[in-house]
Amino acid sequence: MKVCIIGSGLVSLTLAKVLIQKELFVDILVTKKNSHYDKSRTLGLSKSNIDYFNNEIIDIKKILWEIKKIKIFTEKEPKKEIIKFENENKQIFSIIQNYKLEKMLFNRLKNSKFVKFKNELNINKKKYELIINCDSTHQYTKKFFSNKIEKNYDSYAYTTTIIHKRILNNIAFQNFTDNGPIAFLPISETETSVVYSFKSFNKKNIFEIKKLIEKYNPIYFIKKINNIRRFELRSSSLRNYHKDNILAFGELLHKIHPLAGQGFNMSLRDIKLLSNLIDEKINLGLELNNTLCEEFQKNSKDKNYIFSTGIDFIYELFNVQNNLNSNLLNKSIRVIGNNKVVNTILKKFADNGVRI
Repeated sequence: MKVCIIGSGLVSLTLAKVLIQKELFVDILVTKKNSHYDKSRTLGLSKSNIDYFNNEIIDIKKILWEIKKIKIFTEKEPKKEIIKFENENKQIFSIIQNYKLEKMLFNRLKNSKFVKFKNELNINKKKYELIINCDSTHQYTKKFFSNKIEKNYDSYAYTTTIIHKRILNNIAFQNFTDNGPIAFLPISETETSVVYSFKSFNKKNIFEIKKLIEKYNPIYFIKKINNIRRFELRSSSLRNYHKDNILAFGELLHKIHPLAGQGFNMSLRDIKLLSNLIDEKINLGLELNNTLCEEFQKNSKDKNYIFSTGIDFIYELFNVQNNLNSNLLNKSIRVIGNNKVVNTILKKFADNGVRI
C-alpha cells in the first residue's frame, strides 16, 4: 500500500517514520522550503509522548533536555509563583530543539527503501490509498480545508535563545506579563529558549523585545541574545478533517496558542490514534481509504476541540487577571492551582490530553 504525505515539516517526518515501520510505501512531497536549521524554535514534549517517541518511533533521549519543575508568575507578582508544577524532582516534560529532531528524522528516512522525497505540486490520486495533507499552502488546503473556527490573537510570537552563565538549568519559567506570556525554556546548562507572545497589531522592534527579555529574565546571567524570529499568532480548529481519502493533519487540524507548548503534543496524539486505526485495517486485510479518515475524525475531533478550547481559556483567564486592579483573581488561581488534586489533574491534562 502507498501513502502520500504533503509537506516535509516535523509532523510529516514523524508520521512518515511511523508509517514505514508498517512497511507502507510513503511519498513525501516537499512543497516549500522548511526551516530545518532555525535554531530559535523549540518544542516541549510531555512525558507520555517522550515514551511513545522513544519506544515506537526513534530514540531521542540524546537530544532532550529534561525539565523537573515549572514556575508560573504574573506581572503583578513577578517574584512569587502563582502556580508550580513538579513531581518529586522527576522529569515532568522535556524541551527539544526543532531542527535537531527534524534532522534526526530526515536522516533516518532518506535511507529507507520505503520513502521517496519528491518536489511535485500535482498529485495522481490513483497512485495512493491515502493522502495526508500537512501543508497549509497546498492547493488541497484552499480547496477542501478552508472551513474552520479561527481566532486572531492580535499578537506576534518572538522566539530566540539566550546564552548565559552555566547553571543547573532544569526549571521552566512562564510570566503572564501585561503584554502577553513570556516563557523561558532550558535547553542546556548554558542555553535557554525564549518564546514571547507579544500583544500588538504591529511587529515590535527587535531591540525592544531584547530589552523586555532582559526585564523579565527570572534567574539568568545573560551573555548574549541570539537572532530573534517572529510569526503571527492565530488559533484554528478545522470543521471537517477529510475529503474522501484526503486527510488534513498537523496544524491544519488544530493550531493553538504556544503558551503551553502543546501544539506538537496534540499532533503526536493524533499520530498515535491514526497509527492504531491503520493497524486495525491492516490486521483485517482492509484498504486504507476514506473510512479510515472518517474513523479518525470521529475519534479525535471532539477531544482536539476541547483541548484547544482549554488552552485558549487559560490564555484568556490570565488576560483578565492582568487587566484587573485587584489581586483577588491572582490569589484564587494560586489557591486552586496549588491544590494537590487540581494540580495533578492539570499535569495529566497536559501530559495525556483529553480522554473521553
